[in-house]
Amino acid sequence: MKIITTHKGTDFDALASLIAATLIYPDAKPVLPTSINANLKAFLAIHKDLFDIYSPKDIVLDHVDTLIVVDTHSWSRLEGMEPLRKKPDLNIIIWDHHLQGDMKGKVETIRETGAAVSLLIQEIKRQKKLVTPIQATLFLMGIYEDTGNLSFPSTLAEDAHAAGFLLERKADLTILSTFLRQAYGKKQKDILYHLIKSAKRGESSGFSYSIARMEIEGRVQNLALVIQMYREILNVDVAFGVFHEPKKDRCMVIGRSAVDEVNIGMMMKGLNGGGHPGAGSALLKKVEPDAIEELLVELLAGNQHSSVMLSDIMSYPVITVNQNTRIEEVAMILRDMGCTGMPVVDDQERIVGVVSRRDFKKIRKTEQMQSPVKAFMSRNTITIEHDRSTIEAARLMIKNDIGRIPVMKDDKVIGIITRSDAMMYMYDLLPD
Repeated sequence: MKIITTHKGTDFDALASLIAATLIYPDAKPVLPTSINANLKAFLAIHKDLFDIYSPKDIVLDHVDTLIVVDTHSWSRLEGMEPLRKKPDLNIIIWDHHLQGDMKGKVETIRETGAAVSLLIQEIKRQKKLVTPIQATLFLMGIYEDTGNLSFPSTLAEDAHAAGFLLERKADLTILSTFLRQAYGKKQKDILYHLIKSAKRGESSGFSYSIARMEIEGRVQNLALVIQMYREILNVDVAFGVFHEPKKDRCMVIGRSAVDEVNIGMMMKGLNGGGHPGAGSALLKKVEPDAIEELLVELLAGNQHSSVMLSDIMSYPVITVNQNTRIEEVAMILRDMGCTGMPVVDDQERIVGVVSRRDFKKIRKTEQMQSPVKAFMSRNTITIEHDRSTIEAARLMIKNDIGRIPVMKDDKVIGIITRSDAMMYMYDLLPD
């Protein structure tokens, strides 16, 4: 007998993956754990009869020769399947978007995506399986729940392609919005209350922050939502939650920022996590909460460059030209360097203007190519100090419709930031 199962505390992605697997393995029985999250419970209260689902107690494990596992590959997260672990001839097939797990399969599809069901949809498309509107709706719920409506940093192109495929198959967004609400129940309220009671506040570099800690047991859903509410209630610029799970000797760190100066994603990347400027998280093993809290304070103070400044991403050394350089020579330099503009300096290396390809449009006669660049450069120079943020530089570019800004220190040009530099930062494309 073949069975398909998923993790305890089943969410929409797990159920979606379970049902999607039945299209790929039509002779397998889908086994749904008894512990499911609140949103899913409401959905199944109405839709359960549409899916031929079994309970773990309905299965005679001695008859199972093939175990198909979706959205996990950890034995501890399966319900009632522990006896199969000792079955030597068991054929295990895995579909999971989590890279960590202790199960070994004869066939494994383990790859990072925003949602596990996205992996199965790729196979469904390849096999040209028929997907009904209600199946498409469930599958889309799985994708939307695990990717935050395709907005989480973990979202990949595969998830977006899968979502488009499901919408083409009449996935119902009305049903989706009815059932797919962020789970915020008594457990989350109790955690929020505890965090507020134990909150520590501080000031760093002109912004306010708060760090709160607590012990948790097992998986708790929507801690990120709790931290967002925590930050708003305390009215601080930056908030962190450190959730310690003693039994597994690990800590989950979740951060939220409402200020440009603090890039949570970059901070979390330094802790082997990730995210984007306003939000991020990291999972740390065998690290004490006290040490994590101290590290966060240090990062906020800028000791580890958590606040990405222009000096961290600007281009340097800067190619400049003297104001007396002929336009013809400037054109050659721009062409050879492959850039569209550069700062112009005087004999004391002080910036006096910027020349760009736009300025060449002012030239009307051939003999003007022999004129000094100061005759055609833009004198209304916009500069920015080296200790300012990338967001401020981007705002200046937008406001003044310019593609580059010289970065200054002690009245000297030490670098230049371009639109490309700003976009690389904004879209989290900086190299590790």
